[in-house]
Order: sequence, then C-alpha cells, then structure tokens
Amino acid sequence: MAKHRKVYRFRMRPNAEQGRALNRMAGARRFVWNWALARWKETYAATGKSISLKALSAELTSLKSKPETAWLSECDSQALQQVLDDLRRAFVNFFERRARYPRFKSRKRDQARFRIPQRVKVSDGKVYVPKVGWVRIRQSREVDGATKSATFRREADGHWYVSLTTEFEMPDVAVVAVDPAKTIGIDLGLIDFATTSDPAEKPVPAPKFYRKATAKIRRAQKAVSRRKLGSKRREKAKRRLALAHRKARDRRNDFLHKLSTDLVGRHEAICIEDLNVKGLARTKLAKSFADASMGEFARQLEYKCSWNLKVLVRVDRFFPSSKMCNRCGALNDRLSLSDREWECDCGAKHKRDFLAACNIRDEGLRLLAAGPARQVKRSGSRCKTRATELSASN
Repeated sequence: MAKHRKVYRFRMRPNAEQGRALNRMAGARRFVWNWALARWKETYAATGKSISLKALSAELTSLKSKPETAWLSECDSQALQQVLDDLRRAFVNFFERRARYPRFKSRKRDQARFRIPQRVKVSDGKVYVPKVGWVRIRQSREVDGATKSATFRREADGHWYVSLTTEFEMPDVAVVAVDPAKTIGIDLGLIDFATTSDPAEKPVPAPKFYRKATAKIRRAQKAVSRRKLGSKRREKAKRRLALAHRKARDRRNDFLHKLSTDLVGRHEAICIEDLNVKGLARTKLAKSFADASMGEFARQLEYKCSWNLKVLVRVDRFFPSSKMCNRCGALNDRLSLSDREWECDCGAKHKRDFLAACNIRDEGLRLLAAGPARQVKRSGSRCKTRATELSASN
C-alpha cells in the first residue's frame, strides 16, 4: 500500500473575537521566528556552532514564564514549536544550496500565517483551532482521510483560509497495457490551450483570465497608488485590488480542475509534452504563459492520474512534435511559429497543433511499450534520433 496526501482548502468565517485570536497566533509565529533566528545568530557568533533544536525548544518554553512574553501562553504550543522546526528546515535548505539565508520577518510585509501539526478537526461546517475554538468554514466537500497538519493563512483580501493535509493509502498496482483507442495526446498552446489527438474533440481555447481582468486590475491599482500611505482608504483599496486578483486566480483554477478531471475520467492514458515552464516564463511571452498555467495543468494531470490508477506519459520537450509528418516521418525544418498549417512533400496536409497532439500520443505509446526505464529518460538527442530513424525508414 502506497501512502498519498491530499490537501483541502476552505475559507474561514471567524467572528471578531476569533479573528483577533487568529491574528495573535500569526503574530506569535512571527515573533518566535525572529527570536529564534536571533538566538541562532548569537550562538554561532559566540561559539562557532549552531544552537540545537532541543535547546531552542527549552528556551521557548521558559520564555512563556517571563512577564514581557507571557502572552505567548495564549497561543497554541504546537504552533510555536512548529516555527522552530520551520527555521531548522530553512537552514538545512540554505546549507544544501536550495534557498537563501533565513531572514527576519517584517510585520508589514510578512503574510499572516501559522501551522498546527495535530488536534485540528473538521465537523459540521466548522474547524477546531486549538486556543481559538470552533470556527465556521465554507466547507464545499467532505474531508477524507486522517488530518496530518493544518495551515492557516490570511490572504491579501483579508480573509482567512485553512489548508488541511490528509493522508490516505492506495494499493500498489502494476501498470498494465493500455488501450491505444483510450490513449490521448495533448498539445498545449497560448491560442488554443489544449488540442487533443481525438479529431472529434474541438480544441479548448485559451481562456486568458488575467488578460480579461487587466482593465479592472489596472483601475484598482490606480486607486491604491492615489491613496495616502498608511491611511484606511489605502488599505481598503489594497483589499479591492487583491480581490480582483483572487477572482482571476479562482476562475483559472476552476477551469484547470474541470478540464483535467474530465480528461482523466475519459481516458486510460494521457500523453503530454514535458515543457520547460520556467524557461518559457523568462521569455517576452512570460505574462501569457503565466496566465495559461501550463505547469499547474500538468501537475493536476499527474496526481489525478495517480489517484485514479491512470497513466501519464511525459514526452521529451525536444521531440519535434510539430515538425514531423505522422505519415512519412519527414521533418519540416522550415516551419516557423507563425505557420499554423503546412503541407508535407508526401502530400499530407497538417494542422500544426493537431499534428503535435497526434505525434505526442504516438511517442507516448512507444515509450509505454519500451518500458518504465525509457519513459523517464529525458534526452533531446534520443528524440532527434527517433525522428531521423522514422524519416530514413520511410
């Protein structure tokens, strides 16, 4: 049995007193982080060694008995101890060159948040928060599995959200041979977001939620810039701006979840291209690629296929899916990005995106037949060699 994790996110509806308690917990998290980081630096400067997590935990416990920091007793102890573990992980990431050196948290810039690893429960549309009590939530679905941790976060629009991480088990099932008729290839783009290899399905146009919300976001941003710094009107304008961004983000997430769920439910295997999303986000089309969220769509396909015992195949990003004729295997090296249709020397006429989807499906089926060792191999030379072999054989 393999263990998997699932995250449920709900919007909280605290009353005034509960809202103050949540803000106090978030403030305590920021205070403990800054205090622990300062102690870490002091110990290293004095001894040349880092302070142990056990010593920091003991000092934090004694800190609650001091008059000036006795207010820490009003916060959950596990939430405070979790801050120390987060700081330890931040230093581990720094020493392993995965992140920069930990910095102090600013009261103005740091987002209000905290995490509790245990004792958080959900029942009857409410979530139990230690030291706060039962807080109403907008529970859109039931929570399955044992809750492993809960993260509470206040977004820029002023609303609190809870993210519950649960764990469940799934049987280890070997990948069986898939039906080619129930296998689909998907080509992602900026004009048509998804074009499938099924000729009966129409391409899904790119919704461009951020582009459509640009005018409203621009007006909200202008209102923020015109307000006086530190005023209540500026805070209200900032919340309106955050709300405009949140609506565009929610619409995009809703679109991606519905499309990915539909594709996984109707097919046994899905073949997609392993795009370099980070590289695409550095081009002059960065805003369009960020609005399309191709990386998030691929991530959703991956875990939904895993949960539903389906197969997801990632075809190498260097595979010439748009340039290779699927009839004769010849490569069209003269193809440019502006060419949406082209004709091969063999007489075949191709629509660029549909051809790419068909080639991705065929290459995915070939990788499945080759076995798991060939599926995970990511070599541009292999794909180019494959295209050359096809061209030579035809």
